[in-house]
Parts: sequence; structure tokens; C-alpha cells
Amino acid sequence: MADGGPSRSPVVVGLGNPGRSYERTRHNVGFLVVDKLAKRHGGSWRSKKKAEAAPVGFGLKNATLLKPTTYMNNSGAALAGLKVEDLVVVHDDLDLPEGTVRVKVGGGAGGHNGLRSIIQHLGNDFVRVRIGIGRPPVGMTVTDYVLGRMDSAVKEAVPAAADAVEAVIEVGPEAAMNRFNVRA
Repeated sequence: MADGGPSRSPVVVGLGNPGRSYERTRHNVGFLVVDKLAKRHGGSWRSKKKAEAAPVGFGLKNATLLKPTTYMNNSGAALAGLKVEDLVVVHDDLDLPEGTVRVKVGGGAGGHNGLRSIIQHLGNDFVRVRIGIGRPPVGMTVTDYVLGRMDSAVKEAVPAAADAVEAVIEVGPEAAMNRFNVRA
């Protein structure tokens, strides 16, 4: 990628939890985005150690899509051996309004256990494509909220988040931020 992103073949990691009971939860929106990318670019999933992987081509660039088969809190274990500078991590974000898509490089975990695990294993200097899920209503725990059914605004953000990943890979993170981080 240009603009300080991965120079080798990027690895796009969608964060989520394995299993049917988690499929349509807010916390699994990262899985939906990499599934969308696999569909767009003709990738087929195959099992690897601690992840499912789908090699794809983005124009002239090759990439690997990954869905960790560890649970969210141990996502970093599925990425052992990867270079942090090659990662694009797609994840839900409580601090963004529902359906908002933003691109960011580096930063902390912000209370997200999947990010915390990746940072512990590899460091924090990776590109992130964040999908806003909003905050839980008063009286609901964060855990119950992120593991609750995905709202329509979040589902509708999946194609835009896939577009953001493509932009990161094709034109680099800075250009992608200029495109996706604008306020409406």
C-alpha cells in the first residue's frame, strides 16, 4: 500500500466470534465485511491454523482475508507471525454512531478486547477500518449490546466498510482517510 501502509501483500482481518450464535451480532460486523470482500473478489474460505483465510486480488494487488477462529478476546493469537505493518483490521466501534465508517492508523484498544489482543501480540501500528455500532441504551451492559443483534444501520455500512478496505489497499490509508473520514 502507498502512504505508509503495508508494502507486502496486505492481510485484511475481520474481527468477530466464530459460531452461528454470533453471526449477526454487532461484534461480528468485521466478519461480514471480509465476507463481502471475498464475494466481490472471488475469494473462497479455507481453514488455516486459528483462522479461515481467503486469498483475493484487488486489481494488481494481492491480499489475504482472515477471520480468526479464536474468540474475539484472543484474536491476536490467530495473527502470530504476521507483520503489524501488513494488517488492515476491520472491527466494530462503540464510539462511532451506528453505521459510520472511519479509517485510522494506530491507536489504543479503546476497550475493544479483539484490538487489545492484537496490540498485545503484534503492536498497535496497523490500519483500522472502524464500523460504528453506537452506545448501548441506559441499563444495558456493553457485553449484552455488542453480542446483540445488529441494527439495520450497521448492516447497511458493510458495503461502505468494504469500499474503505479497498481504498486502503489501492490508494493507501491517508487517501482512504480523506475519503471516508469526512463529516456528513
